[in-house]
Amino acid sequence: MRHPDRVSEFHVDADGASISGEESSGERPVVLLHGLTATRRYVVLGSRTLERDGNRVIAYDARAHGRSSPAADGDYGYGALARDLLAVLDAAGIERAVLAGASMGAHTVAAFALAHPERLAGLVLITPAFDPEDDDPARLERWDRLSDGLREGGVDGFIAAYGEPQVPERYRDTVITVLRQRLSAHEHPDAVADALRAVPRSRPFEAWEQLAEIAVPTTVVVSRDELDPEHPYAIGEFYAESIPGAELRTEAEGRSPLAWQGGQLSHVIAETAGRV
Repeated sequence: MRHPDRVSEFHVDADGASISGEESSGERPVVLLHGLTATRRYVVLGSRTLERDGNRVIAYDARAHGRSSPAADGDYGYGALARDLLAVLDAAGIERAVLAGASMGAHTVAAFALAHPERLAGLVLITPAFDPEDDDPARLERWDRLSDGLREGGVDGFIAAYGEPQVPERYRDTVITVLRQRLSAHEHPDAVADALRAVPRSRPFEAWEQLAEIAVPTTVVVSRDELDPEHPYAIGEFYAESIPGAELRTEAEGRSPLAWQGGQLSHVIAETAGRV
């Protein structure tokens, strides 16, 4: 009988930061990486499907986020985030794993895949948004406003800087509630504010053509723009088109984003692991 509730906490010293995470018992390693301002709780949103299926699930808070410490050297770029992932894998004694990352986590996974292809078993890129050809300064200005809002006004300051969510009205209260919950989960909010400036200025890769080097089963999960305009559908399509053999998955018409459905997203991750 599987015991998916057997979870152990860990701390890993990684490149100037202490990384806090948790690991379940199981056989096939699956590592979950969250997005900017989120924590390890916000990848599959509480679903235990992966654990019940016998996977060894590792989820951790990125540097500055959740229970992880700030970076001693102030480095929150994708190079450092990828080195943190390597440290987590090494500390767990894992040679190859299925890596599933959302937004910033997806970009971290992409950077890691290019730097350490020998450590990959499969990839799930959930709502990636980084575009190596996007140099619009307005994008960085918005992240800077969010950083200033969080630093100067805490959660309320961030919410004020965020403004009204540009999603259908029936989802707006949910988006604000989730933002409040996840921003309240950080032990070092000023470090998260630092990350809000640094991460969007970092580049996990330089050109779309580099993604052609990825040679493991890959699934790209995208959301429809009217439900998640900050993670454009077309950008996700570019990832799927650039990675050989990658599958593109999205929610059914009229449903909430697949990335918000923890159980269904877990099934997508499990299906990708099954292709390994």
